[in-house]
Amino acid sequence: MLLKKLREEVLEANLELVKRGLVLYTFGNASGVDREQGLVVIKPSGVDYDVLKPEQMVVTDLHGKIVEGEFKPSSDLDTHTLLYREFLDIGAVVHTHSEFATSFAQAGLPIPAFGTTHADYFYGPVPVTKVLTDEAIGGRYVHETGLAIVERFRQGGIDPMAVPACLVNGHAPFAWGRNAHDAAHNAVVLEAVARMAYRTVSLKANADEVSQALLDRHYFRKHGAKATYGQ
Repeated sequence: MLLKKLREEVLEANLELVKRGLVLYTFGNASGVDREQGLVVIKPSGVDYDVLKPEQMVVTDLHGKIVEGEFKPSSDLDTHTLLYREFLDIGAVVHTHSEFATSFAQAGLPIPAFGTTHADYFYGPVPVTKVLTDEAIGGRYVHETGLAIVERFRQGGIDPMAVPACLVNGHAPFAWGRNAHDAAHNAVVLEAVARMAYRTVSLKANADEVSQALLDRHYFRKHGAKATYGQ
């Protein structure tokens, strides 16, 4: 069985999404990449989380060609593989339809950086993509979804490791990280900050985002060469 350890890590990430209430039924998926071998491990499409096993994970190359697996890969595979090809520092991708982050995506709105909880994980607002054209939707839709994410980051000059998530307009969020555990963790935090942002604007529609000084203080205490948080 190829990539046994990575299969186990990807399975654990998928189950974490269920445990934290980010997915219903077979919604959502997680994947991981082995950069040395150029191979991706991803959840099979439509298989119930209750019965998922490491050997059921599907292995593909970075262009989505199946290398090993008896099941069809997640229908979002082309988005995952495109993100791996374009964002070279990421090691895993998670896609959910979590309630609050998806609400922002459906509204076509970014998630503002209202406070320090957000700043601990995302160095600025979580962006939202442009609306996909009818042509994109009718063509290679899943591939076009990935292109829209990459385009948003490139045009906005956003570092995908500093803001490890994006909302797909009218759809739902994608998150990523250095490994499968990290990506699932970021997806869980994304939903938490989306919930807080929703409640913030419910209380005060014109609430100000956190100051640059406070954003810097909280983000860089956890990230970068001078991080001080943790052991």
